[in-house]
Amino acid sequence: MNRPNLLAKTAILRALCDLGQPAGAAKIQEQLQAMGANLQPRTVRFYLLQLDREGLTRPVSRRAGRELTAAGHRELACAHVMRKVGFIGARIDALVYRMTYDLEAGQGTIVSNRALIASDQLVRALEVMRPVFTRRLGMGTKLAIVPAGGTFAGSPIPTGQMALSTVCSVTVNGLFLKHGIPVVSRFGGLMEFADGQPVRFVELIEYSGTTLDPLEAFIRAGMTQVREVVRTGNGMVGVSFREIPAPAIPAARRIQAQMEKHGLGGILAIGTANQPLFEIPVGEGRAGMIVAGGLNPIAALCEAGIQVTFQSLAEVEDIGVFSEFDNPRVRG
Repeated sequence: MNRPNLLAKTAILRALCDLGQPAGAAKIQEQLQAMGANLQPRTVRFYLLQLDREGLTRPVSRRAGRELTAAGHRELACAHVMRKVGFIGARIDALVYRMTYDLEAGQGTIVSNRALIASDQLVRALEVMRPVFTRRLGMGTKLAIVPAGGTFAGSPIPTGQMALSTVCSVTVNGLFLKHGIPVVSRFGGLMEFADGQPVRFVELIEYSGTTLDPLEAFIRAGMTQVREVVRTGNGMVGVSFREIPAPAIPAARRIQAQMEKHGLGGILAIGTANQPLFEIPVGEGRAGMIVAGGLNPIAALCEAGIQVTFQSLAEVEDIGVFSEFDNPRVRG
């Protein structure tokens, strides 16, 4: 079987699993769109017939549609693990390579995160996110809002929902690389704050050893305390730990200042050559760097009990679709 067919069939299996009940082609296509996969209803029906023949799905009734078989669940579990092995590092490299943002011109594409919420939750969501941006606990000060019927990063926004997009912290890697500075993403972690200042790491996950973006994992596990840090200055927020070549430290600080001017600030600390940063050791000839998680505003939504479906490292997107968080605009 060729790879496009395999990916499409796996996506359909995942959509059926996520729906949690039998569904027809139209409902499956709607779920696929929410996942960022754009398959036509006719194509979905074609693949469903193939999945039936392979024993991975079965018709329940003409009205109810299809459901996964036990073999379908096993196939999905296997495909999920294989797809995710090495995914994060490869995804970061691919998106960084495709970034075009120019700090001098203030134009080009950056790496984005995407979240979907119910349209009637937008006002509340903005109220929850605004103080996170104000306290500079996310990646920059920019936010994109796309209504149902629009598209973001090539994916359509389903009926009754809105997309909220934040700048992904991997954007830092791309900006540094365009200035000749390679960045190694080593850990995603939770940083404890006290009196509004970062004090220590309490959790770390290596990017090379996980099948899921570490910050996604912490948010889904309910381990973040972004709103508490906003309210009291104490708690835990998502950050990432990266390394740069030690000779690049002065240039890194200049780039950090430029990023702040363009609303893309998010670097919390740059270490010194060969020295641990917040007790995390670095390689010889290297320096540590800590970057705030671009998902932290989304984490605040989850903490507030707002139902949200989110994806880190969603896609590259033109900076022009973003606006400042304190004056948000809905993209038409």
